[in-house]
Amino acid sequence: MSVEITTEHQSGDAIGRGAATGVPDESYDVEGPYEPDHEAIAAVEEFDDRFLDRELSWLRFNQRVLELAEDTSLPLLERARFLAIFTSNLDEFFMVRVAGLKRRIAAGVAVRAASGLMPREVLDQIWRTAGELMQRHAAVFRDDIKPALREHDIELVRWNDLSPDERATCQELFRERVFPVLTPLAVDPAHPFPYISGLSLNLAVLIRNPHTEKEHFARVKVPPIFDRFMPLGNARFVPLEDVIGANLDKLFPGMEVLESHTFRVTRNEDLEVEEDDAENLLAALEKELLRRRFGPPVRLEVEESISEPVLELLISELDVTEPEVARLPGPLDLRGLHGIADLDRGELKYPNFVPSTHHRLAEVESSAPVDVFKALRRRNVLLQHPYDSFATSVQRFVEQAAADPHVLAIKQTLYRTSGDSPIIDALIDAADAGKQVLVIVEIKARFDEQANIRWARKLEQAGCHVVYGLVGLKTHCKLALVVRDEPEGIRRYVHVGTGNYNSKTARLYEDVGLLTTDEKIGADVAHLFNNLSGWSVNASYDELLVAPDSARSGLLDAIHREIGHHRAGHDARIRIKVNSLVDEAVIDALYLASQEGVEVDLLVRGICALRPGVPGLSEHIPVRSVLGRFLEHSRIFSFENAGDPQVWIGSADMMHRNLDRRVEVLVRLPDDDSIASLRSLLDLAFDDDTNAWVLDSEGGWTRNSGEHHLQETLIERHRRRRTPSATSTA
Repeated sequence: MSVEITTEHQSGDAIGRGAATGVPDESYDVEGPYEPDHEAIAAVEEFDDRFLDRELSWLRFNQRVLELAEDTSLPLLERARFLAIFTSNLDEFFMVRVAGLKRRIAAGVAVRAASGLMPREVLDQIWRTAGELMQRHAAVFRDDIKPALREHDIELVRWNDLSPDERATCQELFRERVFPVLTPLAVDPAHPFPYISGLSLNLAVLIRNPHTEKEHFARVKVPPIFDRFMPLGNARFVPLEDVIGANLDKLFPGMEVLESHTFRVTRNEDLEVEEDDAENLLAALEKELLRRRFGPPVRLEVEESISEPVLELLISELDVTEPEVARLPGPLDLRGLHGIADLDRGELKYPNFVPSTHHRLAEVESSAPVDVFKALRRRNVLLQHPYDSFATSVQRFVEQAAADPHVLAIKQTLYRTSGDSPIIDALIDAADAGKQVLVIVEIKARFDEQANIRWARKLEQAGCHVVYGLVGLKTHCKLALVVRDEPEGIRRYVHVGTGNYNSKTARLYEDVGLLTTDEKIGADVAHLFNNLSGWSVNASYDELLVAPDSARSGLLDAIHREIGHHRAGHDARIRIKVNSLVDEAVIDALYLASQEGVEVDLLVRGICALRPGVPGLSEHIPVRSVLGRFLEHSRIFSFENAGDPQVWIGSADMMHRNLDRRVEVLVRLPDDDSIASLRSLLDLAFDDDTNAWVLDSEGGWTRNSGEHHLQETLIERHRRRRTPSATSTA
C-alpha cells in the first residue's frame, strides 16, 4: 500500500503558535502506515480500495442513531433521547476526530489514510456529510418529534408562542434566578473579544447607544446550571436562551438591543500529555485539563436567522473557516432533550426493565445474599449485563471480598466508574480492613480524566496502592482479582469483562463478563497485575491475549487456523462482535478467510472499515449492526475450530489504539456452558429474522426487515427465567 506524506497548510496561524505563546508545540498522533506481509496477503492486495474510511464510517454510525429517532415504532420520549445522543456523539466526534485531522494538516503531517484519502479530502467529506446529518437532525426535531410531543401534551415552544401570563412568569423567573448569574461581555477597544468555552451556548448581541448612534457587540453566555428547556407548567417548556434574549434590555439598560442570535462553538478537546515520568502523570494531566478549555475551534453552530454582519464578526474573531460554520434551525444544542426524555411519562418510554440476578448467584430460600465465593467454587458464571444484574454479581463479588476476613488481597483495574461508586467504596473498606488493595487507575480515560483523578486521590488516601498504568499505554482492560486463604490453600477468584466497573452504565450498556476460579486464568491475571504494577520482561500468558503484545497476533493466528481447518475439510467459521473494526491486519486476515471460503459473520456497532460483498474478496463476509435501548458494548470472538469451538471475550476493539496503545485483555472461555451460551447469543444476533442494519460494499447501511429485535428478545428471555427470589435492581 502506498503511503504519502505531504505538507498541507490551513489558513490561520496554527503553525508555530507554541513559540509565540510559550505553550509547548503539540505532538500529533498520526497512525503509522500499515506495513503488511506482502507475500502473505498478495491475494487481497490486488484490491487497493478494500478499506472504507473510518471517519466517514463513524458518521454513518451516528446516522443509524438518527434513524432510531426517526423510527415511529419506538416510544416517543426514547426517540427524543436519541436526538440528544446524536448531538453528544457528534460533539465528541468534532472535538476529537475532526480536531485531530485539523492538527495534522496544520502541522504539515498529512498521511494518506488506509482508505486512500488524504486528511484534507476526508475533512471535506466530513463537512459535507455532517452538514447533511445536522440539517436532517434539526428537521426531525422540528417536523416530527416536536409535533408528536405536542399531540401528547408536551409542548416545546419559543418566546413568541407564550401567553402574556407565561411571559410574566418567565420575566419574574429571569429577574430572580437567571439575571444574577449572567455576565454580559462587551467588545470594544478596551474589551477584547471574550473567550468562548467549548460547547457553551451563547447569545451574540448587537446593541446601539441611542445618544451616539454607535453600535456595539456583546456576548452573553447561557448558564449551563439551569434547565436547558425552562418549564412553564402544564408540560410546556421554552428554551432558556429565548427567555434571556427577551430580557436583554435588563442587561444593557439605556441601550437599544438591535438583534441577538444564538451560537455555539466546538473546540479541540483531546488531550496531549507527555508521559516521560509516570510519577508526574497526575500533575501533567491536571495541567492539560486546564489547557483543554482553550483548544482551537473546530466548528461554529449558528441559528440560520443570524445576520451576515454578526456572522462575519464571529467567523473572524473565532478564526474559523466558512466550511466550519453550520447554519441550523433553532434551537441549537439538543442535548437538552435528555431532560424532556426524563419526564415522568412511562407510556412514552420503553417498558420498565429490571435486571435479574444470575441463576447461579440467586438466593435460595434465604434472605441473605448468596456467598459468591461458594457459588464460584461450584461453577463458572458467565454474565451478560444489563440482563444479569451488575449489583448482585460483579459489585457483590467486590463487596463480599472487602468484608470477607479470609480475603488477603484485591486487585482491580478502573477505567471509568460512577461518581458514587460502590466499587470504590468497597475497595476503600478493604484497605481499611487491612487487606492488600491494588488499583490500576486509568486517569487518561477521555472526558473522565477529572473524575478519575479525584477517585485516584481518594483511594490513595485510604491506603490503597494506586498505579497509573504503563507509560505510553492506556490501561483499558477490565479485571478484578481476589486472593483468598482457604483450607485447601490460596485460591484466586477472577472477573474478566468487556465493560467498565460502573454501576450506572451497567444498566445501559450491553456487556459480558466471566467470574471464575480457573487456575490457569487466575495465574495469568495475577501475572498481568504484577506486570502492570512492577517490572517484567515475561509477557506470555496461557489463557489470555494481552495487547499490545499478543492480542492482534493471537487473533490473526486463530483466523489462520480457521483457514487451515477449512482447507482440511473440517468445520470452520468465524463470528466476531465488536464496537469498531478498523485494524488493517485483522481486516486483511478476514479477507483471506473469505477468499478461502470460510464463513465470516461480523456484528459491528460503530465504525467498520471492512468492505463486505466485494466479488473475489469478501463475498463470505456479511456485516451487521444492532442499535437499540442498550449500547451494544461487548467484544466476542468465536471460532469453530474444527468442531472444538473457542470463544474469547474482552476489552479490545479491532482498532490501532486498542491493539497498539492500550493494555487490553481477551480471555478464552474455559467451560462448555459459557461457550454454548455466547454461541447461542451469536446465533440470535446473526439470525435473518433479527432486526439489524446491513453494510454494503460502498459503505452504506440499510435496515433489514427482521421482525425480532435482539435486545427485546433477550429481555423477554430473562423475564421468563426470573423468579420472585431472584429479582434485583441493577
